Amino acid sequence: MWQVKVLTLFPELYPGPLEVSVVGKALENRLWSLEAYNIRDYAKDKHQTVDDSPYGGGTGMVMKPDVLADAIENIFIPNGNPIYYLSPRGKVFSQKIAVQLSALNGINLLCGRFEGIDERIFLEYSVSELSLGDFVLSSGDVAAYPILDSCVRLIPGVLDEKSALLEESFGLSPVYENLLEYPHYTKPAVWRGHHVPEVLRSGNHKAIDNWRLQQAISKTKSVRPELLDRCLNGEKK
Repeated sequence: MWQVKVLTLFPELYPGPLEVSVVGKALENRLWSLEAYNIRDYAKDKHQTVDDSPYGGGTGMVMKPDVLADAIENIFIPNGNPIYYLSPRGKVFSQKIAVQLSALNGINLLCGRFEGIDERIFLEYSVSELSLGDFVLSSGDVAAYPILDSCVRLIPGVLDEKSALLEESFGLSPVYENLLEYPHYTKPAVWRGHHVPEVLRSGNHKAIDNWRLQQAISKTKSVRPELLDRCLNGEKK
């Protein structure tokens, strides 16, 4: 079972959207587990203070290293799984990282708030930073949902068909790993004057495969040309 432990100021946010659909079903079927712990439980005072003003001045508050250390040492360190702090300054999360993380025994997620956490946490523990992209969220918890969803769907047994992972955007197939997904159609064949491409109704699987690949290349060139450059250069995502 893939195990996830989360340190957060808002444990009530979990499992949240991770409780529904295929990911939620996988949670129910114990293909993975999720436990959220309140960082405030490790505060030192009766007010459960977890933050303080930054040295050197500036706006916002910084999460205290002594509180975080107690939480990390009680919850994360015993399981031996890697620790990830969700932060806009981290390495940008990708399908490649999702594949790597889903192959582990599990992961630990540290969800910050305010201006961030005391830098000495990174000096004391092996903590890697992950980001969803070049934007800022109100907390790491918001970023945790898509990261966990992306990883869980890769766990064997979560999706009914392994082939579903091969040709999607950033698919596991070498052909599609740097391409966006091709368009999809279903019945009716004609809707409001829009026709399903004839090739998809032809029954010619070779022609369909070729059409889908060309559509994926076209879409990628239009929306994410840098990904297509990776394809042409033989780079991995």
